Amino acid sequence: MSVFPKKYGVIVVGAGHAGCEAALAASRLGVETCLLTINLDCIAAMSCNPAIGGLAKGHLVCEIDALGGEMARNTDATGIQFRRLNMSKGPAVRARRAQSDRLLYRLRMKEITERQPHLDIVQAMVARLLVKGSMVYGIETTIGQEIHADRVIVTTGTFLRGLIHIGLKNFPAGRLGDPPSNKLSRCLKELGFEMGRLKTGTTPRLHAQSIDYSGLERQDGDDPPPHFSIMTDEITLPQCPCFITYTNEKTHEAILKGLDRSPLFTGVIEGVGARYCPSIEDKVFRFRDRPRHQIFLEPEGLKTVEVYPNGIATSLPIDVQIEMVHSIRGLENAKILRPGYAIEYDYCDPVQLRPSLETRLIRGLYFAGQINGTSGYEEAAAQGIMAGINAARAVREEEPVILDRSQAYIGVLIDDLVTKGTKEPYRMFTSRAEYRLLLREDNAAMRLTPTGRKIGLVGDEQWERFNKRYALFKGFMKRLSETRISPSEGVNRWLESIGSSPLKQGVSALELLKRPEIGLFALCGFLGIEPPPSDITDQVEIEAKYQGYIKRQEEEVARFQRWEEVRIPESLDFATIPGLSREVVEKLSRVRPESLGRASRISGITPAALTAIQIYLKKQGLL
Repeated sequence: MSVFPKKYGVIVVGAGHAGCEAALAASRLGVETCLLTINLDCIAAMSCNPAIGGLAKGHLVCEIDALGGEMARNTDATGIQFRRLNMSKGPAVRARRAQSDRLLYRLRMKEITERQPHLDIVQAMVARLLVKGSMVYGIETTIGQEIHADRVIVTTGTFLRGLIHIGLKNFPAGRLGDPPSNKLSRCLKELGFEMGRLKTGTTPRLHAQSIDYSGLERQDGDDPPPHFSIMTDEITLPQCPCFITYTNEKTHEAILKGLDRSPLFTGVIEGVGARYCPSIEDKVFRFRDRPRHQIFLEPEGLKTVEVYPNGIATSLPIDVQIEMVHSIRGLENAKILRPGYAIEYDYCDPVQLRPSLETRLIRGLYFAGQINGTSGYEEAAAQGIMAGINAARAVREEEPVILDRSQAYIGVLIDDLVTKGTKEPYRMFTSRAEYRLLLREDNAAMRLTPTGRKIGLVGDEQWERFNKRYALFKGFMKRLSETRISPSEGVNRWLESIGSSPLKQGVSALELLKRPEIGLFALCGFLGIEPPPSDITDQVEIEAKYQGYIKRQEEEVARFQRWEEVRIPESLDFATIPGLSREVVEKLSRVRPESLGRASRISGITPAALTAIQIYLKKQGLL
């Protein structure tokens, strides 16, 4: 048996979006880290659509940036179209989305990881985890080499026993063109982890020069492009348009007649797919009354002809895919460069994790990304940075960092996973966050940069930028609150001109800005005040207009925190608590909630059960 000459503090298995953030976080905290990948040329590969952000996902990207992560910076440096979504709706659900150059995204992240001090990158496939007693101490590769470490983070994406389906043909793969990781999956089962099977899919890729864009709806990005990272001054790459087309009755006919050869409809696929992102055959079958479905034609990069037709993910046979594509307006002569496919893969039930993302079964072992049942680059990266932080802190014998539901979408994501588990691919939505008015994109830096600085991930330049931005925000809010506006003919005439009621008594400019019909720039123009810098404009206006709602949510958070502060000892035997049913005892024993607040979020745990736990803790002197 060969042993790698260097022992590491942290080994990260897999170099996707979770793996890159985990490895960068651990190494940036000064811990010697090894990042293992099956293929060095596929670091941070975007296996599905080449886009970052979107509803709720954009929040995660901004939070990763605030903590000192890399995804936002990488997106800003490689994005070819940026848009803000839901701008006609409330501030809690607005989000950024960027179309990235797939190749540039991967190459830049590869360069970042290669140049990172304390980080070694090794091409290898992991066969098994090395465990002594209940503690991990490294990994063994498929060529028989052991690499030892104090902590191991597994971020294997869709590679665990991955199986690709195209029609009734299927073959083992982690993604099209890459081998699966079968031995590691078998190792996890042998160690005792409860595992399940999930499914995801992707679209056929089309040749841009074979598409007729002339009759399609063009969609450009925002100008200027809205960036994700506080470290970005401006977007420098050329910006590209997307185009919109639709399926039609002919498309649906082609799909429906091919269902007898669909792995999804013939029972070949066993894994559970995502309800919110169904394949085109599933959409057409389930929504037969809909005459069409929207398709976004998204360029994959500046120097490639590949186009991603977002909206027609499929695992139908290739001949059906060709007929389906050619029935769509603008795609009558489109050439398919890569077929669409579905992929099944193993995952571990995330209730087997602590909130730090360390497994309960094996000490020192962490899971992040799709192995925990999530879908999406952003969800993976968010777990990755937290796993990297906590593994590194464990090496340094420091307490883990746990973000709760009132602090960040990352906290919501992880709490949902480890408390409720998942039986289908988990995707972040704004509706999952109870305190979403407090957890906005625009204030992510304010919420989490101090935490990132305290951890040690936020460097001096980012910290300086944050402090400058924070000072500008607080200073402008103070100026608005101190600027008095008295009733006058001129003031009331201006108010009337914009459809606002006249003043009857003096108010502050901040009070006036609360009126929904008065915008910040209009108010600044009328008062002759220089408007705030663009990077804090949204936050100033939102904090003013939603002050009452924000205060109400802050009060709700205070009540939430009181429950979270009631700690439950890890060694507590729930079966000894009077008044708990067998079902409640089983659920509590499986999840092992660290607090009464977390126990309250477990499905089936009643208020009566929570009261019984609270009374028991008081009697035992634990409360």
